[in-house]
Amino acid sequence: MFIFGLAVIFKLVSIQFLQGDKYKSLVEKQAVKNVTIPANRGNVYADDGSLLATSIPKYNIAIDAVISSSKLFEAHIEDLCDSLSDFTGRPSSYYEKLIRKARANKNQYLLLARNLAYSDYIRFRSFPLLNKGAIPGGLIVEQNTKREFPMGSIARRTIGYEHIDDFGNVTRPGIDGAFGVKYLRGIDGKRWKQKIGKDKWKPLTDYNQIEPQDGYDVYTTIDVNIQDIAHHALLEQLDKYKADHGCVVVMETKTGEVKAISNLGRSSKGVYYERLNYAVGESHEPGSTFKLMALAAAIEDKLVDTSDVVDTERGIISFYGKKVRDSKNGGYGKISVSKAFEVSSNTGIVKAIDQAYRQQPSKFIDRLYSMNLNDSLSIPIIGEGKPIIPDPRIKNGRWSGIALQWMAYGYGVSFTPLQTLTFYNAIANDGEMVKPQFLKEVKEFDKVIVPFKKEVINKQVCSKTTVLKLQQLLKNVIVKEHGTGHRLYSKNFSMAGKTGTCQKDYRDKDKLNYISSFVGYFPADDPKYSCIVVIHEPDKSVGYYGADVSGPVFKKIAQKIFTDTPIIDEVKTLEVKSELAEQEYEHYFKIAQKYKTIMPNVVGLPAMDALSLLENMQVKVNVKLYGNGIVKKQSVGEHIKLSDNQTIVLTAS
Repeated sequence: MFIFGLAVIFKLVSIQFLQGDKYKSLVEKQAVKNVTIPANRGNVYADDGSLLATSIPKYNIAIDAVISSSKLFEAHIEDLCDSLSDFTGRPSSYYEKLIRKARANKNQYLLLARNLAYSDYIRFRSFPLLNKGAIPGGLIVEQNTKREFPMGSIARRTIGYEHIDDFGNVTRPGIDGAFGVKYLRGIDGKRWKQKIGKDKWKPLTDYNQIEPQDGYDVYTTIDVNIQDIAHHALLEQLDKYKADHGCVVVMETKTGEVKAISNLGRSSKGVYYERLNYAVGESHEPGSTFKLMALAAAIEDKLVDTSDVVDTERGIISFYGKKVRDSKNGGYGKISVSKAFEVSSNTGIVKAIDQAYRQQPSKFIDRLYSMNLNDSLSIPIIGEGKPIIPDPRIKNGRWSGIALQWMAYGYGVSFTPLQTLTFYNAIANDGEMVKPQFLKEVKEFDKVIVPFKKEVINKQVCSKTTVLKLQQLLKNVIVKEHGTGHRLYSKNFSMAGKTGTCQKDYRDKDKLNYISSFVGYFPADDPKYSCIVVIHEPDKSVGYYGADVSGPVFKKIAQKIFTDTPIIDEVKTLEVKSELAEQEYEHYFKIAQKYKTIMPNVVGLPAMDALSLLENMQVKVNVKLYGNGIVKKQSVGEHIKLSDNQTIVLTAS
């Protein structure tokens, strides 16, 4: 027993003096920790300053029911409960019973309110007892932030949001993810908390040791008006055709600024929402919209011209037993390449490309490469699909005996909608290919931190001569009576573009579906915007051709932008002199000075000129206008002396 007692004493001395620091730090580590306070993410704005995404601070308020002295507690408990009752509507007695029970049970963390806005948080801090702070009032404040989207679901995939997978991994798609770490995230703060029970931690103070620094604000290229137009035009058409999903992108031609991007997919309940960013991430065979790329290569290589004549072979041609069919039974006979593009003749375009490159397919591929069609756009938004172009020189390069012919009308190749639009935009932009831009600038308050400027991918994808021919082909699709897009024609505004109807899952007849698309630009002669519409799996019983399904969305967007978006022209000076106007002024001024009180003859003059002349003579005039404004009759005859305050009536046809 004596030896056992010595051992116990030795162990106590060892723990107290030899290992004291170790155990003390372990206890402190378990009882107190420095907690990270996430910084508020910066705001995301549209190009006009409209708010697209913002971080709203939310507050949880609790009370340490033990820390206050009995005297202080009893002096303020009733007033505190009355204040809580006024705020929530619950009886004051409810809160008094709750808080007294917590004090009796030594509860150091009693939650009083959750997710308060800042104004309510300030109000809570003024309540009796709580206004004494953490010590001795027992106030416990926990702050967190919540991301809000004032525009709701519109453009949510592009703006971005927080996604947590089944394993707890956090990702942020869209602009929020692409620029979050660099600009939006900010610098986190620190705050000490003490453990007061199982999984419960109480802040030691009601202020932060290190204050978090908010992130920078990001201004996007999104135009709220155009975004709204594109979103609802797509939604209406998806619903009409009961389609699975679709997307729209509207881009400014000269700069590459993306003004609208909408991605809508159908839920199991038939409701459309922003499910995935199809425009950026979904690669698919483009179908007939690729015919422009194929002809661009052939025309640039001077192997095909738009005036060349091709035989559509009664609408069916075969390669290695595989048939290429036209949508029109019997084909179109012998027609020009230009006509083949207008009516989207598969056999006509395939025939032209086959004759041009049959012996040299690598030359065709090289020309596509020179137009940057094999390159990703390297946009900052994660998940961009990679272009696919078969190449006979690459092992496992998807090449086969029919690869060239199938590529000619958009099969075997694969692009995202945004990649296809970028090429069409280059043709609208006289050959200059620009990178799609999603950001205009990054700001800290009113100070610009990072400006984003136009990025050129290729200064000239093909010669000016080729570009002009391609532009004319795209105009003819809509303007010409037999073009596949002729039903989209409007005399009020001009458009140019190409329809596309691509079979999806065409190797399995039981799963056969379609991808309907339309891509082009407007106005046709001086393009300001380019636009692509892609709709997947429309109900075949309702319709599936690109001109019927996607084309109307394109037209509605163009029409709305023309009518709803004001066109602003800058006037350098208002000091404009016209020699003709000066001469007319001198002429009428002399007449006014000559007659003064004698009525002149104003019949035959424009009503506005006659009005100006008579008012300069200090005469009251009443104009009755019935047509284009030429004076046909005056109530007082020529050479009649005018009396004071006399009113002259002019009748203009």
